[in-house]
Amino acid sequence: MLDQPQFQVPFLLDYLAVFLWSVSGAVVGMHKRYDFAGVLVVALLASTGGSLIRDGIFLQQTPPVLSNPWYIPVILTATAFVGLFRRRIAQMILVDRLVDVIDGIGVPAFAIVGLQLSLQAGIPLPGAVLVGVTNGVGGGILRDLLVGDTPAALKPGTIFVSGVILICVLFLVLTYGFGAGKEWSAWSMIALFFTIRLLSIRYNWRTRPVLTEPPA
Repeated sequence: MLDQPQFQVPFLLDYLAVFLWSVSGAVVGMHKRYDFAGVLVVALLASTGGSLIRDGIFLQQTPPVLSNPWYIPVILTATAFVGLFRRRIAQMILVDRLVDVIDGIGVPAFAIVGLQLSLQAGIPLPGAVLVGVTNGVGGGILRDLLVGDTPAALKPGTIFVSGVILICVLFLVLTYGFGAGKEWSAWSMIALFFTIRLLSIRYNWRTRPVLTEPPA
């Protein structure tokens, strides 16, 4: 099992995810009335924040935004796109739906990549799950913190972070527990998360706050 090839995110999905996450971050910055530089910073963190935390803090290696020459041009293009079509984008429901779809595929894919990289670095299984989840949702958390909002990932809502934790744990069960192939296991977990995520949006399946009523 250890000699199996590692799961890799297809490069087209990689760049599409970075572009759409940049668009989502740029839209947030635009709604906060930031200037172009501010919108660009929010877009940068939204699209690469997960890998920045993964590599800069946990794995202590060069993150892809610095090693891949295409990331920054893609982020700049997405930010410029939002600036040029800001009025139309602000009124388009399609953008939110498109981001939901790419979240449903990109988040679990990058979570599995982070999980595998942490295992290669010798991090124990519980820590590897933490790195995987961070890789998947860290960008959105940094984006929200940067603009002064409570991260959406921490608030009750449609199934998201709990779904990422689930697929990371199941990936380890399949590969380590049952010796399943990493590619097959990864795509199975991506399909599972995608299904759960879209069904939770479609049927408004929502998590609940731990404390349902404010304290007296």
